[in-house]
Amino acid sequence: MLAVLKIKNLALVDDLTWELGPGLVGVTGQTGAGKSMIIGALKLILGERANHDLIRTGESSCAVEAIFELGNNLPQVNELLEEAGLEPCDGNTLVVKRIFGGGSGNKQFVNCSPCTLAILKSLGTLLVDLHGPHEHQSLLSQDRQLAMLDAYAQAGKERLAYATAWRTWQRANDELEEFRGLRQATDSEIELLRYQVEEIETAELDPEQEEELEQRYRLVTNGARLVEHAGDAARDLGGAVDQLGEAQRAFRELEKLDPAIAKFSGGFESARVELEEIDSALKDYLADLEFDPSEVAEMERRIDLIENLKRKYGHSLADVVAYGVQARERLHRIDQREEAMEQLDAAVAEARVALDKVGAVLSKKRKNAAPKLAKEIGGHLLDLGFKQSYFDVPLTATEVPHSRGFETVDFMFAPNPGEPPKPLRVVASSGEMSRVMLAVKSALADQDQIPLMVFDEIDANVGGEIAHAVGRKMSALGDRHQVIAITHMPQVAALAHHHYLVCKEFSQDSTRSTLRAVEKKDRVSELARMLGGVGNEALALAQSMLSGKKA
Repeated sequence: MLAVLKIKNLALVDDLTWELGPGLVGVTGQTGAGKSMIIGALKLILGERANHDLIRTGESSCAVEAIFELGNNLPQVNELLEEAGLEPCDGNTLVVKRIFGGGSGNKQFVNCSPCTLAILKSLGTLLVDLHGPHEHQSLLSQDRQLAMLDAYAQAGKERLAYATAWRTWQRANDELEEFRGLRQATDSEIELLRYQVEEIETAELDPEQEEELEQRYRLVTNGARLVEHAGDAARDLGGAVDQLGEAQRAFRELEKLDPAIAKFSGGFESARVELEEIDSALKDYLADLEFDPSEVAEMERRIDLIENLKRKYGHSLADVVAYGVQARERLHRIDQREEAMEQLDAAVAEARVALDKVGAVLSKKRKNAAPKLAKEIGGHLLDLGFKQSYFDVPLTATEVPHSRGFETVDFMFAPNPGEPPKPLRVVASSGEMSRVMLAVKSALADQDQIPLMVFDEIDANVGGEIAHAVGRKMSALGDRHQVIAITHMPQVAALAHHHYLVCKEFSQDSTRSTLRAVEKKDRVSELARMLGGVGNEALALAQSMLSGKKA
């Protein structure tokens, strides 16, 4: 359930902390007092985009925080959080927070970790069921109606088994269709594939040797200039070495006459030896520069082949090799297509048998549950003032199995006698839809896993005994779920397990909305106000409503 709702600087609310209890929670107040702040705050928690116009006048930012105490839906919430890369709940507590405005933009957090609006929306489907005069799209969706029927039929396991079998069958069909495309490959395509595979494989490509080949080729193409400059260097260096030999002999004669000259001749000797080594290395380099013309021609042919293949099949040798592998695989699949087709046909047939088996079980549960659900919803509609309405849950078989079963459903409704039943989305007004939705929720109260239901003035335009019936239905839902009812009807507010009053307070330079619990005399006074009177008669009527008597 929703344990705490905190609102700061939202519309007319400056700072509010609302601690809620279980059961039916009634929220009342005069028109314009600010009851819509609760719906606005919850919508922000459920991932609705923030409108900066909602920020309280004079403030720069707004914050909304909700603390949920989870029950049976804890595993589903934790699974969703883990899939999103977020930490699971600590115990059974989930904290959701939104901040927008100021200089930091919009931020949202789940259990103190940043998250996206999409994650909040996904969480919202597990936490809150919000209903107002114009918010019944889920009830009009045929997919949602089918999910409701399955929940009523307690067919969760069968629905999951069918979904798994359908995905297996669909994958087998997809593979079969892909191979049918391969089977239609023309002879020219096969011939082209064979040519491409042979051309690439005959080249015996090695991407790692491409750089070595290019370096060697650069040497070849610059061979004449290399020989010229290396020859000049070798000739000059050779002459220098010969002259150094003469100088060395002169140094030896000097040492005989003056031994002190040895301090010069030692360094000279080292330099002469090093230059002789360079001279020898340069002569070897010159010898290697003598390229075989046939080797040059072969390198040119190889370079041309590689560039040609890259123009055809990719920007690099690695791309060319990868293209060849893919072409061979496709050619192999074409060659083996007859055998593969037989295997895939068998796989599709096997998957269809399995699908038909689980689908038949699911369909049987649906067919058994549909009239019971229609009858139960009809009973709730009777309680809610539709004395001679008609409600049906017809199943229509589909030609091809779809992801949710062998049939679709479209709730049919006729609010008045003599009118043919039509799809719910066509015939119901917003006022009627509110009561139909309440009837459906009442019928599914035991199966609905969403812990919090919020009803935003769905009792508008009803009164008297129907208002009593709406209140009783909400109170009964409150025995199984936490229910927040924002209402103008005293008959509904009187049946709430907890009653809160929204008031608007004025000061010299500001206006703010507050929320407080009303009990005992205060609650009697608020009900009397809602009844339209403040005298003893209205107070007595309000007291009788709280005592469980009919108004």
